[in-house]
Amino acid sequence: QDYKASFICNRMWNLKGYAYLHFFNSIMCVCSSKADDSTTDAFKNNITLFTKILDSLLDGYDNRLRPGLGGETVILSIFVSSDHLIPLHVSLSPQEYTIDVFFRQSWKDERLKFHGPMNILRLNNLMASKIWTPDTFFHNGKKSVAHNMTMPNKLLRIMDNGTLLYTMRLTVQAECPMHLEDFPMDSHSCPLKFGSYAYTTTEVTYIWTRNASKSVEVAPDGSRLNQYDLLGQTVGKETIKSSTGEYTVMTAHFHLKRKIGYFVIQTYLPCIMTVILSQVSFWLNRESVPARTVFGELCGRVKAHCCQFDDFFTKVTLRFVDISLFQPATVFFFFEAHSIPLKTRISFLQKKERDSVVKKNNAYAVAVANYAPNVTKDATLPTISKGILDPGKVRTDKPANNKKTFNSVSKIDRMSRIMFPVLFGGFNLVYWVTYLNREPVIKGMVPSK
Repeated sequence: QDYKASFICNRMWNLKGYAYLHFFNSIMCVCSSKADDSTTDAFKNNITLFTKILDSLLDGYDNRLRPGLGGETVILSIFVSSDHLIPLHVSLSPQEYTIDVFFRQSWKDERLKFHGPMNILRLNNLMASKIWTPDTFFHNGKKSVAHNMTMPNKLLRIMDNGTLLYTMRLTVQAECPMHLEDFPMDSHSCPLKFGSYAYTTTEVTYIWTRNASKSVEVAPDGSRLNQYDLLGQTVGKETIKSSTGEYTVMTAHFHLKRKIGYFVIQTYLPCIMTVILSQVSFWLNRESVPARTVFGELCGRVKAHCCQFDDFFTKVTLRFVDISLFQPATVFFFFEAHSIPLKTRISFLQKKERDSVVKKNNAYAVAVANYAPNVTKDATLPTISKGILDPGKVRTDKPANNKKTFNSVSKIDRMSRIMFPVLFGGFNLVYWVTYLNREPVIKGMVPSK
């Protein structure tokens, strides 16, 4: 009986434990369901509150009228940033450049003040089309594109005090006046000018959001350009007058310097090698007319290739090549005018003297045959005959004149071998020292980091 009683007691305790556990589980489920319901209700309440705030802001709002119409001037704060300059593609003809920017504008509209649990309303482009926005345009822009993939790239923020932030992504193709006097070591300042199209300075005015060094920013990896180095950027502000009034124009200048490495390989080295190749003919024998002609043709072909840019260096190097081509012609002229007629004269004199000797020998032989018994042998005749027949004296005199003529003509080559390299080297020294030490004519520039 005691055993049965203890068993029954244990059983009762177990049943009570299960009952308590079930009771606690029921309480937890009820609490969690109430919490979920409260969260859902709070979320629904927030959505309803946001909707009510937006509806109240747009209730009676006329986006055709600027803020403070008839009273205060709208002050637009501008901030321009560029993640990359596309990579700021610059074209010489026509003179223009392309830039990809995030264009940020900020202003205050008293009609958009609100009170609520949040301080900022973060909205997209749909709300931007229902409120007043500035009519900013680019004065020197040729073509501007607002990105719309996958949706219009626009952002709108409304603060509780009525301040708005309006951001959009733009690709602008603008004019860039270029001065190519120092090409290819030139520097340029490409402007980006913008302002209001319809509102004068009494209605809308522009200011930079930050100071001059931070109002326009370029990402460090966004200025890796193909043919240019971004030296920095500057900002400014000006007022222009027209028949309809005065307008504020904001200006941002991007200062560029051309990279010279490409042109050293494509232009300077070919021109320098052309001049060196044209001077090789100075070291050839003056009688090697075909070899000098071949060098002249090669120099002419290379010259046509490197004459791509009409700059000072190319013009001077081509003049060196032209003079180098005229130098062999000068040598050939003196060679033809003096050397060849001299050889002809020497051969003619030698032939004439041989004919005279032959005639004298024939006359002497006849006299000996007819009068041999009565004439004594003169020992001096063979010596005279030997002297007459021996052309040694002629050969001794004529090569001397020939050698003198060769020395007078070859002076041109000897002088050219020294004068041309010295002049060309001096020109290169002055040219590179002058151009590489020239500072870009860009004042007030903010260095690029």
